[in-house]
Amino acid sequence: MRYELFIGLRYLRARRRETFISLITVISVLGVMIGVMTLNVVMAVMTGFEEVLRDRLLGINAHVALVKTGGYLTDYETLLGEVSEEPGVVAATPSIHGQVMVAAGSRVSGVVVRGVDPDRVGKVIDIQRFMKEGSLEALKTHRAVEIDGRAVSLPGLILGSRLAGQLGVTVGDPIQVVSPLGTPTAIGVVPKVRRFFVAGVFDSGMHEYDATLVYMSLPDAQRFFELGDGVSSIEIRVADVYQAQEVARRIQRRLGLPYWAEDWSRLWPNLFSALRLEKTVYFLVLLLMVIIGAFNIVSTLIMVVMEKRKDVAILQSMGATKRSIRRIFLIKGCVIGTVGTLLGVLLGYGLCLLIERYQFIELPKDVFLISTVPVRIYLGNFVLVAVASILICLLASIYPARHAAKLDPVEIIRYE
Repeated sequence: MRYELFIGLRYLRARRRETFISLITVISVLGVMIGVMTLNVVMAVMTGFEEVLRDRLLGINAHVALVKTGGYLTDYETLLGEVSEEPGVVAATPSIHGQVMVAAGSRVSGVVVRGVDPDRVGKVIDIQRFMKEGSLEALKTHRAVEIDGRAVSLPGLILGSRLAGQLGVTVGDPIQVVSPLGTPTAIGVVPKVRRFFVAGVFDSGMHEYDATLVYMSLPDAQRFFELGDGVSSIEIRVADVYQAQEVARRIQRRLGLPYWAEDWSRLWPNLFSALRLEKTVYFLVLLLMVIIGAFNIVSTLIMVVMEKRKDVAILQSMGATKRSIRRIFLIKGCVIGTVGTLLGVLLGYGLCLLIERYQFIELPKDVFLISTVPVRIYLGNFVLVAVASILICLLASIYPARHAAKLDPVEIIRYE
Protein backbone atom coordinates (compact mmCIF):
# COMPACT_ATOMS: atom_id res chain seq x y z
CA MET A 1 0.00 0.00 0.00
CA ARG A 2 1.36 3.41 -0.95
CA TYR A 3 1.95 5.65 2.02
CA GLU A 4 -0.35 8.36 0.66
CA LEU A 5 -3.27 5.90 0.74
CA PHE A 6 -2.29 4.66 4.19
CA ILE A 7 -2.10 8.16 5.66
CA GLY A 8 -5.28 9.32 3.87
CA LEU A 9 -7.23 6.39 5.34
CA ARG A 10 -5.60 6.94 8.75
CA TYR A 11 -6.81 10.54 8.81
CA LEU A 12 -10.38 9.24 8.62
CA ARG A 13 -10.00 7.96 12.19
CA ALA A 14 -9.61 10.91 14.53
CA ARG A 15 -7.70 10.91 17.81
CA ARG A 16 -9.61 11.44 21.02
CA ARG A 17 -9.02 15.19 21.01
CA GLU A 18 -10.18 15.41 17.38
CA THR A 19 -13.62 13.87 17.82
CA PHE A 20 -15.27 17.04 16.49
CA ILE A 21 -13.49 16.61 13.15
CA SER A 22 -14.55 12.97 13.10
CA LEU A 23 -18.17 14.04 13.70
CA ILE A 24 -17.99 16.48 10.78
CA THR A 25 -16.61 13.66 8.60
CA VAL A 26 -19.63 11.51 9.47
CA ILE A 27 -21.95 14.43 8.74
CA SER A 28 -20.27 14.87 5.35
CA VAL A 29 -20.83 11.20 4.52
CA LEU A 30 -24.47 11.47 5.62
CA GLY A 31 -24.98 14.61 3.53
CA VAL A 32 -23.74 12.93 0.36
CA MET A 33 -25.70 9.77 1.19
CA ILE A 34 -29.02 11.60 1.66
CA GLY A 35 -28.52 13.62 -1.53
CA VAL A 36 -27.69 10.54 -3.63
CA MET A 37 -30.51 8.48 -2.12
CA THR A 38 -33.10 11.20 -2.75
CA LEU A 39 -31.88 11.78 -6.29
CA ASN A 40 -32.04 8.07 -7.13
CA VAL A 41 -35.56 7.67 -5.73
CA VAL A 42 -36.88 10.75 -7.55
CA MET A 43 -35.30 9.68 -10.84
CA ALA A 44 -36.87 6.21 -10.50
CA VAL A 45 -40.29 7.70 -9.68
CA MET A 46 -40.21 10.24 -12.53
CA THR A 47 -39.13 7.52 -14.97
CA GLY A 48 -41.97 5.38 -13.65
CA PHE A 49 -44.50 8.16 -14.19
CA GLU A 50 -43.33 8.68 -17.76
CA GLU A 51 -43.33 4.99 -18.71
CA VAL A 52 -46.60 4.07 -16.97
CA LEU A 53 -48.37 6.99 -18.61
CA ARG A 54 -46.89 6.07 -21.99
CA ASP A 55 -47.87 2.40 -21.62
CA ARG A 56 -51.40 3.30 -20.53
CA LEU A 57 -51.88 5.69 -23.42
CA LEU A 58 -50.40 3.27 -25.95
CA GLY A 59 -52.52 0.48 -24.52
CA ILE A 60 -55.59 2.40 -25.69
CA ASN A 61 -54.08 4.20 -28.70
CA ALA A 62 -51.98 3.06 -31.63
CA HIS A 63 -48.31 3.93 -32.13
CA VAL A 64 -49.02 5.53 -35.54
CA ALA A 65 -52.29 6.75 -37.07
CA LEU A 66 -52.79 7.21 -40.83
CA VAL A 67 -55.53 9.68 -41.80
CA LYS A 68 -56.72 11.41 -44.95
CA THR A 69 -56.88 15.18 -45.00
CA GLY A 70 -60.48 16.39 -45.22
CA GLY A 71 -62.10 13.00 -45.77
CA TYR A 72 -62.43 9.31 -45.00
CA LEU A 73 -60.33 6.37 -46.20
CA THR A 74 -62.44 4.41 -48.70
CA ASP A 75 -59.59 2.25 -50.04
CA TYR A 76 -58.35 1.20 -46.62
CA GLU A 77 -57.81 -2.46 -47.50
CA THR A 78 -55.25 -1.45 -50.15
CA LEU A 79 -53.65 0.98 -47.72
CA LEU A 80 -53.47 -1.73 -45.07
CA GLY A 81 -51.46 -3.89 -47.45
CA GLU A 82 -49.03 -1.08 -48.26
CA VAL A 83 -48.61 -0.03 -44.65
CA SER A 84 -48.00 -3.62 -43.49
CA GLU A 85 -45.09 -3.94 -45.94
CA GLU A 86 -43.24 -1.06 -44.26
CA PRO A 87 -40.25 -2.22 -42.15
CA GLY A 88 -40.92 -1.92 -38.43
CA VAL A 89 -44.71 -2.26 -38.74
CA VAL A 90 -46.09 -5.13 -36.66
CA ALA A 91 -49.83 -4.81 -37.38
CA ALA A 92 -52.44 -2.40 -38.71
CA THR A 93 -56.21 -2.11 -38.40
CA PRO A 94 -58.95 0.24 -39.68
CA SER A 95 -60.73 2.48 -37.20
CA ILE A 96 -63.65 4.93 -37.04
CA HIS A 97 -63.90 7.87 -34.66
CA GLY A 98 -67.06 9.83 -33.89
CA GLN A 99 -68.79 11.74 -31.13
CA VAL A 100 -72.21 10.69 -29.87
CA MET A 101 -74.38 10.68 -26.77
CA VAL A 102 -75.25 7.52 -24.89
CA ALA A 103 -78.35 7.22 -22.74
CA ALA A 104 -79.63 4.67 -20.24
CA GLY A 105 -82.97 5.63 -18.74
CA SER A 106 -82.77 9.28 -17.72
CA ARG A 107 -78.95 9.34 -17.64
CA VAL A 108 -77.10 10.81 -20.64
CA SER A 109 -73.39 11.29 -21.34
CA GLY A 110 -71.35 12.56 -24.29
CA VAL A 111 -68.72 10.06 -25.48
CA VAL A 112 -66.26 9.28 -28.25
CA VAL A 113 -67.06 6.18 -30.30
CA ARG A 114 -64.26 4.08 -31.76
CA GLY A 115 -65.35 1.61 -34.40
CA VAL A 116 -62.84 -1.28 -34.48
CA ASP A 117 -62.38 -4.61 -36.18
CA PRO A 118 -62.49 -7.16 -33.31
CA ASP A 119 -60.33 -9.61 -35.27
CA ARG A 120 -57.48 -7.15 -35.91
CA VAL A 121 -57.61 -4.47 -33.25
CA GLY A 122 -56.09 -6.72 -30.56
CA LYS A 123 -52.83 -6.84 -32.54
CA VAL A 124 -52.55 -3.04 -32.51
CA ILE A 125 -53.80 -1.96 -29.07
CA ASP A 126 -53.99 -3.82 -25.75
CA ILE A 127 -57.64 -3.18 -25.00
CA GLN A 128 -58.20 -6.84 -24.08
CA ARG A 129 -55.72 -6.41 -21.22
CA PHE A 130 -57.96 -3.75 -19.69
CA MET A 131 -61.23 -5.67 -20.03
CA LYS A 132 -62.97 -6.17 -16.67
CA GLU A 133 -66.04 -7.90 -18.10
CA GLY A 134 -66.88 -9.32 -21.51
CA SER A 135 -64.52 -9.47 -24.48
CA LEU A 136 -63.87 -7.98 -27.92
CA GLU A 137 -65.40 -11.07 -29.51
CA ALA A 138 -68.81 -10.02 -28.17
CA LEU A 139 -68.78 -7.07 -30.61
CA LYS A 140 -69.19 -9.51 -33.52
CA THR A 141 -72.45 -10.99 -32.28
CA HIS A 142 -75.98 -9.74 -31.64
CA ARG A 143 -77.87 -10.57 -28.48
CA ALA A 144 -81.59 -10.78 -27.84
CA VAL A 145 -82.47 -8.24 -25.15
CA GLU A 146 -85.95 -7.77 -23.70
CA ILE A 147 -87.20 -4.20 -24.15
CA ASP A 148 -90.76 -3.14 -23.28
CA GLY A 149 -91.85 -6.75 -23.02
CA ARG A 150 -90.43 -7.96 -26.35
CA ALA A 151 -87.09 -9.48 -27.38
CA VAL A 152 -84.94 -7.33 -29.64
CA SER A 153 -81.68 -8.43 -31.28
CA LEU A 154 -79.05 -5.74 -30.55
CA PRO A 155 -75.38 -5.26 -31.51
CA GLY A 156 -72.78 -4.93 -28.78
CA LEU A 157 -70.95 -1.97 -27.26
CA ILE A 158 -67.96 -1.83 -24.88
CA LEU A 159 -67.95 0.96 -22.28
CA GLY A 160 -65.38 2.39 -19.92
CA SER A 161 -65.85 1.46 -16.28
CA ARG A 162 -66.57 5.02 -15.09
CA LEU A 163 -69.03 5.59 -17.93
CA ALA A 164 -70.85 2.37 -17.06
CA GLY A 165 -71.03 3.54 -13.46
CA GLN A 166 -72.36 6.96 -14.46
CA LEU A 167 -75.08 5.38 -16.60
CA GLY A 168 -75.81 2.64 -14.08
CA VAL A 169 -75.51 -0.22 -16.58
CA THR A 170 -73.79 -3.60 -16.54
CA VAL A 171 -72.99 -6.25 -19.14
CA GLY A 172 -76.14 -7.30 -20.99
CA ASP A 173 -78.12 -4.10 -20.33
CA PRO A 174 -79.60 -2.15 -23.28
CA ILE A 175 -78.27 1.31 -24.05
CA GLN A 176 -79.16 4.01 -26.59
CA VAL A 177 -76.67 5.76 -28.85
CA VAL A 178 -77.76 9.17 -30.15
CA SER A 179 -76.02 11.01 -32.99
CA PRO A 180 -75.97 14.81 -32.54
CA LEU A 181 -76.02 15.28 -36.33
CA GLY A 182 -79.38 13.56 -36.78
CA THR A 183 -81.24 12.68 -39.97
CA PRO A 184 -82.87 15.36 -42.21
CA THR A 185 -86.66 14.86 -42.64
CA ALA A 186 -89.64 16.88 -43.89
CA ILE A 187 -90.21 18.23 -40.39
CA GLY A 188 -86.56 19.04 -39.73
CA VAL A 189 -83.53 17.22 -38.39
CA VAL A 190 -84.44 14.21 -36.27
CA PRO A 191 -81.72 12.79 -33.99
CA LYS A 192 -80.52 9.38 -35.05
CA VAL A 193 -81.07 6.87 -32.26
CA ARG A 194 -80.00 3.24 -32.21
CA ARG A 195 -80.08 0.66 -29.45
CA PHE A 196 -77.11 -1.48 -28.38
CA PHE A 197 -76.40 -3.78 -25.49
CA VAL A 198 -73.40 -3.55 -23.15
CA ALA A 199 -71.07 -6.29 -24.37
CA GLY A 200 -68.16 -5.48 -22.07
CA VAL A 201 -66.57 -3.04 -19.64
CA PHE A 202 -62.91 -1.97 -19.67
CA ASP A 203 -60.82 -0.17 -17.05
CA SER A 204 -57.68 1.49 -18.42
CA GLY A 205 -56.89 3.25 -15.16
CA MET A 206 -57.22 6.65 -16.87
CA HIS A 207 -60.27 8.65 -15.83
CA GLU A 208 -60.62 10.54 -19.11
CA TYR A 209 -60.77 7.39 -21.22
CA ASP A 210 -62.84 5.32 -18.81
CA ALA A 211 -65.50 8.03 -18.66
CA THR A 212 -65.70 9.07 -22.32
CA LEU A 213 -64.70 6.16 -24.58
CA VAL A 214 -66.96 3.56 -26.23
CA TYR A 215 -65.97 0.72 -28.57
CA MET A 216 -68.24 -0.44 -31.39
CA SER A 217 -67.66 -3.00 -34.14
CA LEU A 218 -66.46 -1.53 -37.44
CA PRO A 219 -69.55 -2.54 -39.52
CA ASP A 220 -71.91 -1.13 -36.85
CA ALA A 221 -69.97 2.15 -36.76
CA GLN A 222 -70.00 2.41 -40.57
CA ARG A 223 -73.76 1.96 -40.62
CA PHE A 224 -74.39 4.31 -37.72
CA PHE A 225 -72.26 7.14 -39.13
CA GLU A 226 -73.31 6.33 -42.72
CA LEU A 227 -69.75 5.97 -44.01
CA GLY A 228 -70.38 3.11 -46.42
CA ASP A 229 -67.02 1.36 -46.85
CA GLY A 230 -65.05 4.29 -45.41
CA VAL A 231 -63.06 4.53 -42.18
CA SER A 232 -61.59 7.46 -40.26
CA SER A 233 -58.04 6.17 -39.93
CA ILE A 234 -55.68 3.22 -40.03
CA GLU A 235 -54.06 2.50 -36.69
CA ILE A 236 -50.58 1.00 -36.76
CA ARG A 237 -48.43 -0.80 -34.20
CA VAL A 238 -44.62 -0.74 -34.58
CA ALA A 239 -41.96 -3.00 -33.11
CA ASP A 240 -40.18 -0.19 -31.20
CA VAL A 241 -42.28 2.69 -29.84
CA TYR A 242 -39.26 5.01 -29.97
CA GLN A 243 -38.96 4.35 -33.73
CA ALA A 244 -42.61 5.27 -34.35
CA GLN A 245 -41.70 8.74 -35.59
CA GLU A 246 -39.30 7.35 -38.20
CA VAL A 247 -41.84 4.74 -39.32
CA ALA A 248 -44.49 7.48 -39.64
CA ARG A 249 -42.10 9.53 -41.83
CA ARG A 250 -41.47 6.57 -44.13
CA ILE A 251 -45.20 5.87 -44.46
CA GLN A 252 -45.81 9.55 -45.20
CA ARG A 253 -43.14 9.57 -47.94
CA ARG A 254 -44.48 6.34 -49.38
CA LEU A 255 -48.13 7.40 -49.63
CA GLY A 256 -47.79 11.17 -50.01
CA LEU A 257 -50.66 13.65 -49.82
CA PRO A 258 -53.56 13.70 -49.04
CA TYR A 259 -52.56 11.02 -46.50
CA TRP A 260 -50.98 12.02 -43.22
CA ALA A 261 -49.19 9.78 -40.69
CA GLU A 262 -48.91 10.85 -37.05
CA ASP A 263 -46.87 9.02 -34.42
CA TRP A 264 -47.82 8.80 -30.75
CA SER A 265 -45.36 11.50 -29.64
CA ARG A 266 -47.20 14.07 -31.79
CA LEU A 267 -50.55 13.19 -30.30
CA TRP A 268 -49.51 14.31 -26.78
CA PRO A 269 -46.38 16.47 -27.34
CA ASN A 270 -47.01 18.84 -24.43
CA LEU A 271 -47.62 16.03 -21.95
CA PHE A 272 -44.40 14.11 -22.61
CA SER A 273 -42.34 17.30 -23.03
CA ALA A 274 -43.56 18.42 -19.60
CA LEU A 275 -42.63 15.06 -18.06
CA ARG A 276 -39.13 15.17 -19.54
CA LEU A 277 -38.67 18.78 -18.40
CA GLU A 278 -39.82 17.94 -14.87
CA LYS A 279 -37.43 15.00 -14.76
CA THR A 280 -34.51 17.20 -15.82
CA VAL A 281 -35.42 19.95 -13.36
CA TYR A 282 -35.75 17.49 -10.48
CA PHE A 283 -32.37 16.01 -11.36
CA LEU A 284 -30.67 19.42 -11.34
CA VAL A 285 -32.40 20.62 -8.18
CA LEU A 286 -31.65 17.47 -6.21
CA LEU A 287 -28.10 17.45 -7.52
CA LEU A 288 -27.72 20.61 -5.45
CA MET A 289 -28.22 18.44 -2.37
CA VAL A 290 -25.18 16.42 -3.39
CA ILE A 291 -23.25 19.66 -3.95
CA ILE A 292 -24.23 20.83 -0.45
CA GLY A 293 -22.89 17.56 0.89
CA ALA A 294 -19.70 18.19 -1.08
CA PHE A 295 -19.31 21.59 0.64
CA ASN A 296 -19.29 19.70 3.92
CA ILE A 297 -16.35 17.73 2.53
CA VAL A 298 -14.56 21.03 1.79
CA SER A 299 -15.03 22.29 5.34
CA THR A 300 -14.01 18.93 6.80
CA LEU A 301 -10.80 18.77 4.79
CA ILE A 302 -9.87 22.38 5.58
CA MET A 303 -10.25 21.66 9.30
CA VAL A 304 -8.17 18.50 8.91
CA VAL A 305 -5.47 20.47 7.07
CA MET A 306 -5.37 23.05 9.86
CA GLU A 307 -5.24 20.27 12.46
CA LYS A 308 -2.54 18.30 10.61
CA ARG A 309 -0.20 21.20 9.83
CA LYS A 310 2.58 19.69 11.94
CA ASP A 311 2.08 16.27 10.34
CA VAL A 312 2.28 17.81 6.88
CA ALA A 313 5.47 19.68 7.80
CA ILE A 314 7.07 16.50 9.16
CA LEU A 315 6.10 14.52 6.06
CA GLN A 316 7.61 17.17 3.80
CA SER A 317 10.80 17.30 5.88
CA MET A 318 11.04 13.52 5.46
CA GLY A 319 10.90 13.85 1.68
CA ALA A 320 7.19 13.84 0.82
CA THR A 321 6.51 15.91 -2.28
CA LYS A 322 3.74 18.48 -2.70
CA ARG A 323 2.04 16.03 -5.06
CA SER A 324 2.00 13.38 -2.34
CA ILE A 325 0.50 15.81 0.17
CA ARG A 326 -2.21 16.73 -2.32
CA ARG A 327 -2.86 13.08 -2.96
CA ILE A 328 -3.31 12.31 0.76
CA PHE A 329 -6.13 14.81 1.17
CA LEU A 330 -7.66 13.98 -2.21
CA ILE A 331 -7.83 10.35 -1.10
CA LYS A 332 -9.61 11.33 2.12
CA GLY A 333 -12.13 13.48 0.23
CA CYS A 334 -12.75 10.76 -2.37
CA VAL A 335 -13.23 8.12 0.32
CA ILE A 336 -15.81 10.30 2.09
CA GLY A 337 -17.60 10.96 -1.21
CA THR A 338 -17.43 7.33 -2.37
CA VAL A 339 -18.71 5.91 0.92
CA GLY A 340 -21.56 8.43 1.01
CA THR A 341 -22.39 7.72 -2.64
CA LEU A 342 -22.41 3.93 -2.21
CA LEU A 343 -24.59 4.16 0.88
CA GLY A 344 -26.94 6.52 -0.95
CA VAL A 345 -27.17 4.18 -3.94
CA LEU A 346 -27.88 1.15 -1.74
CA LEU A 347 -30.49 2.95 0.36
CA GLY A 348 -32.08 4.50 -2.73
CA TYR A 349 -32.27 1.11 -4.43
CA GLY A 350 -33.78 -0.46 -1.32
CA LEU A 351 -36.38 2.30 -0.99
CA CYS A 352 -37.30 1.97 -4.67
CA LEU A 353 -37.80 -1.77 -4.20
CA LEU A 354 -40.06 -1.15 -1.20
CA ILE A 355 -42.19 1.38 -3.10
CA GLU A 356 -42.39 -0.91 -6.12
CA ARG A 357 -43.32 -4.02 -4.16
CA TYR A 358 -45.69 -2.71 -1.49
CA GLN A 359 -47.07 0.40 -3.29
CA PHE A 360 -47.80 2.12 0.01
CA ILE A 361 -47.82 5.66 -1.43
CA GLU A 362 -51.28 6.28 -2.84
CA LEU A 363 -52.27 9.02 -5.27
CA PRO A 364 -55.59 10.62 -6.21
CA LYS A 365 -56.53 8.58 -9.27
CA ASP A 366 -58.54 11.38 -10.87
CA VAL A 367 -55.48 13.66 -10.81
CA PHE A 368 -52.54 11.38 -11.61
CA LEU A 369 -54.28 8.72 -13.77
CA ILE A 370 -52.77 6.04 -11.52
CA SER A 371 -53.51 5.05 -7.92
CA THR A 372 -49.99 4.48 -6.55
CA VAL A 373 -46.53 5.93 -7.12
CA PRO A 374 -44.86 4.06 -10.02
CA VAL A 375 -41.18 3.15 -9.89
CA ARG A 376 -38.86 2.06 -12.70
CA ILE A 377 -35.38 0.93 -11.64
CA TYR A 378 -32.69 1.25 -14.32
CA LEU A 379 -29.02 0.58 -13.65
CA GLY A 380 -28.02 3.41 -16.00
CA ASN A 381 -29.76 6.04 -13.84
CA PHE A 382 -28.06 4.79 -10.67
CA VAL A 383 -24.67 4.76 -12.39
CA LEU A 384 -25.21 8.30 -13.71
CA VAL A 385 -26.06 9.61 -10.24
CA ALA A 386 -23.12 7.77 -8.65
CA VAL A 387 -20.59 9.05 -11.18
CA ALA A 388 -21.89 12.63 -10.88
CA SER A 389 -21.71 12.45 -7.09
CA ILE A 390 -18.16 11.06 -6.99
CA LEU A 391 -16.96 13.69 -9.49
CA ILE A 392 -18.51 16.48 -7.42
CA CYS A 393 -16.82 15.16 -4.27
CA LEU A 394 -13.51 14.89 -6.11
CA LEU A 395 -13.76 18.49 -7.29
CA ALA A 396 -14.67 19.59 -3.78
CA SER A 397 -11.48 17.97 -2.44
CA ILE A 398 -9.13 19.79 -4.82
CA TYR A 399 -8.99 23.16 -3.03
CA PRO A 400 -8.22 21.80 0.48
CA ALA A 401 -5.63 19.42 -1.01
CA ARG A 402 -3.89 22.23 -2.87
CA HIS A 403 -3.97 24.38 0.26
CA ALA A 404 -2.28 21.59 2.23
CA ALA A 405 0.41 21.22 -0.43
CA LYS A 406 1.23 24.94 -0.23
CA LEU A 407 2.03 24.85 3.50
CA ASP A 408 5.62 25.92 4.25
CA PRO A 409 7.18 23.21 6.46
CA VAL A 410 10.01 25.54 7.62
CA GLU A 411 7.60 28.13 8.98
CA ILE A 412 5.44 25.49 10.67
CA ILE A 413 8.39 23.72 12.37
CA ARG A 414 9.97 27.01 13.41
CA TYR A 415 6.94 28.52 15.07
CA GLU A 416 4.86 25.48 16.06
